[in-house]
Amino acid sequence: MNNIHIIVPELPESVVDGTIIAWHKKIGDMLRRDEIIVDIETDKVVLEIPASTDGILETILVKEGETVTSGQILGSLGCSDNNTIPAISSTQTKKNISLEKETVLQKVVNLQTIGPAMRRFMSENNLEARTIKEKDHDDNLTQKNITQDLFQTTKTQDQSTINQESPVSSLAPRNETRIPMSRLRVKIAERLLRVKNTTAMLTTFNEVNMQSVISIRNKHGALFEKRHGVRLGFMSFYVKAVVEALKRYPEVNACIDGLDIVYHNYFDISIAISTPRGLITPVLKNANTLSMSDIEKKIKELSIKGRTNKLTIEDLTGGTFTITNGGVFGSLMSTPLINPPQSAILGVHVIKDRPSALNGTVALLPMMYLALSYDHRLIDGRESVGCLATIKDLLEDPCLLLVNV
Repeated sequence: MNNIHIIVPELPESVVDGTIIAWHKKIGDMLRRDEIIVDIETDKVVLEIPASTDGILETILVKEGETVTSGQILGSLGCSDNNTIPAISSTQTKKNISLEKETVLQKVVNLQTIGPAMRRFMSENNLEARTIKEKDHDDNLTQKNITQDLFQTTKTQDQSTINQESPVSSLAPRNETRIPMSRLRVKIAERLLRVKNTTAMLTTFNEVNMQSVISIRNKHGALFEKRHGVRLGFMSFYVKAVVEALKRYPEVNACIDGLDIVYHNYFDISIAISTPRGLITPVLKNANTLSMSDIEKKIKELSIKGRTNKLTIEDLTGGTFTITNGGVFGSLMSTPLINPPQSAILGVHVIKDRPSALNGTVALLPMMYLALSYDHRLIDGRESVGCLATIKDLLEDPCLLLVNV
């Protein structure tokens, strides 16, 4: 029998340590090659440690909740020379099945011993043979043990009724549950607090008539899905409009580094995605080069990876501007927080039919509020309001994206 160490892999850049969040196996459990043994949570991603070979988990050196670093030994895996896992013998399997059958048979009441008188007595008391407690070791039902069981059942029901009517017992227990914050949640809290304390954040609002976008989706959505294998969503329109607006207002796509302003000549758009671990912002790299189908496919891929903890550091690194969609949760309006070190973030919201002015008349239109939060240290009102107005115009008339005006 050979022992193989279970070792923490090299952690991603800028990640110092991680936390053991789950051991999927216990000591003595058998493992197959590539089967996941343990999960390690870092500030950004969850790392899954697989078994390097078939074997048996022999030792666990680090418990759940403890902190680990790169190269640390977590436990050991025992494997035979031929890398095979011993199988359970068929004799033992048959023995277990026989014991289970014997246990079940012992719990069954012999209904054939019930005579006509006993059946009438049980019928009058609305009793079934299988509901009688197994007090008679000879499996014979007598009127005595049935009466005792009936008396005990009635007593239990009466006591239950008294408890339900008691005002004291009707009070629900005031319990509390305390669990530690995940590393991702701690990191999110630190970043959000730093944004509030280190930026001069303001938010400007506008509203957009989404009728044109909705009409395009209704008209071409089925053909789009048939050809590209993905649904035509709203986010691809948002990304296209944002990229064009950032081209016209490069300050919104820039960031502050010390006393310098860094202008990005590329457009990496972060998309806020809600996952069981918390809010994450994977990045659409070079969004200006992506078609609408590419955008939809990439967003779907990142969403699936986010929900299954498969996102990599590369998926989360970078980003020059962020889009967050609170509308999927029904948010009518919000003031989103900037995603540092970026300087601006766009919040899109739920689409609601509202009476609005249209060609001198009042019409019921699908309207949506837009919110652009920005760092006033870098972005002035002219750039922020102009950028948001450009996004509004491009969403109300998506044809402008085609003619590039």
